Amino acid sequence: MTKYGKQTQDVLKGNRLAPKKRFGQNFLVHKATAEAIVRAGKVCDNDIILEVGVGLGALTLPLAEVAQHVFGYEIDSGIIRYHMEENDLPGNVTLIHQDILTADFQEIAQKCGGSLKIVANLPYSISNPFIFKLIDNASLITTVTVMLQKEVADRLMARPGTKDYGVPTVLLASCASVHKLMTLKPGEFHPRPKVDSVVVSIDFSRVKQHPIDNSRYNFALFRQLVRATFNQRRKTILNTLSGAGLFYNSAELDKTANKKRTLQAIKEADLLPNARPETLTVDDFIKLAIQIEHSR
Repeated sequence: MTKYGKQTQDVLKGNRLAPKKRFGQNFLVHKATAEAIVRAGKVCDNDIILEVGVGLGALTLPLAEVAQHVFGYEIDSGIIRYHMEENDLPGNVTLIHQDILTADFQEIAQKCGGSLKIVANLPYSISNPFIFKLIDNASLITTVTVMLQKEVADRLMARPGTKDYGVPTVLLASCASVHKLMTLKPGEFHPRPKVDSVVVSIDFSRVKQHPIDNSRYNFALFRQLVRATFNQRRKTILNTLSGAGLFYNSAELDKTANKKRTLQAIKEADLLPNARPETLTVDDFIKLAIQIEHSR
């Protein structure tokens, strides 16, 4: 009898397991929902999938039914022990006991044939660092189908001028497109979270073309100025960036000289010096990064 025929609570209790708060564990309990997520992720029979957060296998099993192979990363040693004792995962699943945040995506991509297709019921506790890890490894990823806390998903899909628009929104939008797939209520999980969850698709393979040649812009500088402006989002971009040390010889320049160079870069990017960061589009930030790079 599979775990789908049992109550999740009974499986956990019978195997000396319990949801761990420090891992942000909320186990998906409905088979139909898991299958819907796999369908939404457009998993094909030639796909090699990276799954994050295997848990009791709610997503792992339907993934294994359609994918060529699943590499399942799980941080919880108790969960690893459970699957080893039960021997309940199909032969095309490789279970890996590791924190995905410490994993080398380059090595994983080599295992997966050169690029990553990721499906995850992501623990809420690692949502933000995981998103930034995706951004840092964007060139290795095709698509990510991931379940997130609603407020995190809202931030990733936010529009300029809204309170949710911020650093993760801009950085992710520079290398991927994000689309909502479905909303899941707390009753889909054990234990029940206090908020809704949202499954989103993050597509790194078909990013919209920006109206400028952004293939050579300095991403490290782009990330630095995005973080700098949103860290002081109530200030104008001129005031924030003038003191952000973006120019190679910033330490040698006085405040007036730094402000003058920053103002010139902002104007050459066709932006307003008194603009606030939440009003800038991704293209605006890219143009500004290019102009600052030219002025360095």
